[in-house]
Amino acid sequence: MSENSQFRFPGATGVGSLPGADTREAAKTATGSFEDFPFLPELPARGPGADMIGRTAGMLVELYARVEPSGWRIGDRPGRDTRRARSWLREDLDALEEFTQDYQGDLKVQAVGPWTLAAALELKNGEAALSDPGACRDLAASLAEGLRQHLDEVRRRVPGARLVLQLDEPSLTAVLRGQVRTASGYRTHRAVDRQIVEAALRDVVGAHGGGPVVVHSCAPDVPFALLRRAGAAAVSFDFALLTERDDDAIGEAVEGGTRLFAGVVPGTDTPLSDPAGSVMGVRTLWRRLGLRPGLLAEAVTVTPACGLAGASPAYARQVLAHCVRAARSLADNPE
Repeated sequence: MSENSQFRFPGATGVGSLPGADTREAAKTATGSFEDFPFLPELPARGPGADMIGRTAGMLVELYARVEPSGWRIGDRPGRDTRRARSWLREDLDALEEFTQDYQGDLKVQAVGPWTLAAALELKNGEAALSDPGACRDLAASLAEGLRQHLDEVRRRVPGARLVLQLDEPSLTAVLRGQVRTASGYRTHRAVDRQIVEAALRDVVGAHGGGPVVVHSCAPDVPFALLRRAGAAAVSFDFALLTERDDDAIGEAVEGGTRLFAGVVPGTDTPLSDPAGSVMGVRTLWRRLGLRPGLLAEAVTVTPACGLAGASPAYARQVLAHCVRAARSLADNPE
């Protein structure tokens, strides 16, 4: 078993984003839905700075970003957009602190990972930071230091929590395959060498000081083996996007002690099956891989397929409760 096997995660949690703009209501939902694995919610409906790129850009140290018509662009000094992103994050932390008094247990916080950030943030010339290896290195270093400070702040506010850091990397596969488009849209940036990608991820994972890190992607073809080598204790993904091509990588991950955060519940409003039906595919995968059924509850955390920003508030609450019941179904009836 790998060193990741030391981490034991509860059976269900959310991905990160929730609908609406009410900070206290979001914190109440994110903490009240999960007795043992709440998360710090994100509310992108509030606008620029509350979106996942702007929120993480506000965490950077000695790098700043502002909103341009084309998206977020790195600038020389903190401006209105940076201040707004930091203000909203403080509001979110205030609300989280209010609803986690005396809490003891796991608590998940999310930030964008270095490669999705490099694909999304523009340099002064309008091209993605991804186009400049030096800018990518600077961005990863700034992010790592910003995350250290952010995690320290959360620890101060919720001292009884074991923090779990989630890095959102939906663009990672596109970075590895050279599929990120240039500013003109006519070309793509060249693929980044896998060893460089892995090294930067390892450095940012290390910002948690040995604490558990989940890497999340709701894109197809998640690079499970690379993420494991970079130090991820768990990989979070949209279960519906798996194919049998992923079987070997998933089997190796489970046997190596890597936790699977299986996104099995749709993230936008739709009729839900019964909880056991939601995890039927997970049981089928387990049988196909020849894995021991009793390992299911130890190896799988149930989540929505992706963030819930596009859902109605009522559906979002329903989904989080459904994840808890689906996880219980896996634990009670692994076969």
